[in-house]
Amino acid sequence: MHTIALDYTPAYEQGGGIGRYVRELTAALARQAPEDMQFRLFVAGARRNPLPPLPGPQFTWKPTPVPPEWWARVWHRAHLPLPIEAIVGPVSLLHATDFVLPPTLPGTRTLLTVHDLSYVRVPQAASPRLKAYLDRVVPRSVARADHVLADSAATRDDLMALYGTPADKITVLYSGVDPAFQRIEDAAVLQRVRAHYHLPAEPFVLSVGTVQPRKNYPALVEAVAALRSRGHALSVVIAGGRGWMEDPIYAAIDALNMRDHVHFIGFARDEDLPALYSMASCFALPSLYEGFGLPVLEAMACGTPVITSNLSSLPEVAGDAAILIPPQDIRALANALETVLTNDDRRRSMQQAGVRQAAQFSWDSSARQLAAIYRRLLGESP
Repeated sequence: MHTIALDYTPAYEQGGGIGRYVRELTAALARQAPEDMQFRLFVAGARRNPLPPLPGPQFTWKPTPVPPEWWARVWHRAHLPLPIEAIVGPVSLLHATDFVLPPTLPGTRTLLTVHDLSYVRVPQAASPRLKAYLDRVVPRSVARADHVLADSAATRDDLMALYGTPADKITVLYSGVDPAFQRIEDAAVLQRVRAHYHLPAEPFVLSVGTVQPRKNYPALVEAVAALRSRGHALSVVIAGGRGWMEDPIYAAIDALNMRDHVHFIGFARDEDLPALYSMASCFALPSLYEGFGLPVLEAMACGTPVITSNLSSLPEVAGDAAILIPPQDIRALANALETVLTNDDRRRSMQQAGVRQAAQFSWDSSARQLAAIYRRLLGESP
C-alpha cells in the first residue's frame, strides 16, 4: 500500500483555473479507486472555509490553519527545512500541484505540476510581485523534483527551453472536460442564468478567465467595437474574477465607447458555465499565452464556436475545430467573429468539430495516466 500526499490547497482556495484542475483530477482519482493507494490531502489555510466532503474512502484530510502565504515565507524565503511530512505524516510520494515544491524527508518521491511559464514568456502581463517569487522558486522546485507534469506540450517545451529540464523528466498530462459541459437547451435554465448574471439581450461573445493582461481583453473589445461599427449588434461578456493590472482594460473600454456593451459578470459558478457557453454566439480567448486553456474545450463541448490564439498551448488544445488568430491582430479577430456570426455553414461545422475535439479529453483518462505515473515513480510497472 502506497501513501501519497497531494496538495489540495488550490482546489480549496481557487474557484477556477488551477483550482478546477486539482478538484477535477482528485475527483477522477477517487473514481478510479486504486486499491493500492491511500491519499492524504494537504490543505493550507484550512480554517478560512469548511472543508468539502472527501472525494472517496481512500482519501484523508491533512489540513493546517496556517495560510499558504506563511508557508511560502517559511519554505521558500527563510528556507527552513520543515518537511511537509510534519503535517501529513510519512508518505511514499508527494504530488505538489501548484508550481512549487515544499521540503520533504529523504526518501520521499516528489512530483511537481507546472501549469505554465507565462511569467517568463509574457513578463509584461504578470503581477511583478508574483513574477519575482515564481522566478526565484519555480526553477529550484523543478530541479529538485523527481518528475514534472506539464499541462501541455507547449509548457513541456518551455520547461526544456527556459529551464533546461531534460525531456525524460517531464510528462504532459492534459486536463479533461466534465460531462456536465454540454449544450443547454432548457429555456427555463437559460433564463435563470441570464437573469442571475444580468446578461445583455443582444447577442454576445463570451470569454472566461481572470481579468488580467494576459487574457488580452482590450483586443477582444476593440474587435467587437469594429463589428458594431459595421452594423452588428454585439456585446462582450467576461466571466472571471478580478486579477491584477486591470486599469488598461477599463481604459480601453472607455476609449472605444464600449462601456454599455462590455459586461463583467465576475466569477461564474461551475454549474452555470454550460448555460453561459450555450447562450453565447461565440467564445473568444485571444490570450497572449495559456498553459492549457480549459475554457476552449468547455465551450466546444457545449457546441459553441471558438476563436482563440495561434500560440502557446492553444493550437494543440483547439485542434482544427477553432479559428486561430494572432492575438494582437485586431482585424483578424474581428473578421473571425464576423465569419462565425454570418456564415451559418461555417458555424455549424465548427460546432460539430468542437464537440468531437472536446470528446478527446476526459478527466478519467487523465487520472488513469496520473495513477500510472505515481506507480512508475514508486518503482512499480504502470
